[in-house]
Amino acid sequence: MEEFLNYNLFRFRDYSLSVYHLVALGILILVTWTILYILRKAIFRSRRMDPGRKYALYQIIRYVSLVIAIAIGLESLGVKLTVLMAGSAALLVGIGLGLQHLFNDFVSGIILLADASVEVDDVIEVDGIVARVQAINLRTSLVKTRDEKYIILPNSVITGGKLINWTHHKALSRFDIVVGVSYNSNVEEVRDILIDVAQSHPHVSPERVPRARILNFSDSSIDFEVLFWTKEVFGVENTKSDIRFAICKAFREHGVEIPFPQRVVHMPRQNTSD
Repeated sequence: MEEFLNYNLFRFRDYSLSVYHLVALGILILVTWTILYILRKAIFRSRRMDPGRKYALYQIIRYVSLVIAIAIGLESLGVKLTVLMAGSAALLVGIGLGLQHLFNDFVSGIILLADASVEVDDVIEVDGIVARVQAINLRTSLVKTRDEKYIILPNSVITGGKLINWTHHKALSRFDIVVGVSYNSNVEEVRDILIDVAQSHPHVSPERVPRARILNFSDSSIDFEVLFWTKEVFGVENTKSDIRFAICKAFREHGVEIPFPQRVVHMPRQNTSD
């Protein structure tokens, strides 16, 4: 067995690769995979953390374990990391300057996984894009927009700009719908109709009662704003559309008119007498 393990498969100058090196590498891969598998099962079975924090914790442990395993693997193959790092120091500096944006994405990924400001299944808005986070990796994050498009965002875009997290800590988010009514309308009745319609939608949270208020006195209408709170942020545009349909129906039933802009043009009278 010792003779078999010490059998040289490859030799180049002072470096030699034996069967022992390959066996040690295989055992390392198997041990690393087993440890990560057990840790994943233990972390995702925990009830003390929400799914986003479980995912972030596992990803951090996974990346650290892979770095350690790669370092041990190189050592087991007879590659001296200290010599390798010293010999390639100048090259690494040049690569670092050329790939600084890439390293920025890696650091941003570590920040996202560590501080949990953005988690999987969160609905975020960045650069005008509203999307649900599908995965957070070390360099990029995968998000899905409302029109079912998948976008791969560099992590530096998420951490480096203005970010709105609509579902941070599962808090309620407020939205509004604006509608104009005729000046002949009973404003108290309009207010009650708007509140009732918003309150009856299943996606509007019962924890906060919807509100209706006069927003402005326009040229041809009294503009109302109805405010409602919901946790269904990702599909809120569909919720808004449903509420608008219901408002139109309720206004017709109660005789409330939604006016449209009108202009009265006065033509000067022509003198037909000589």
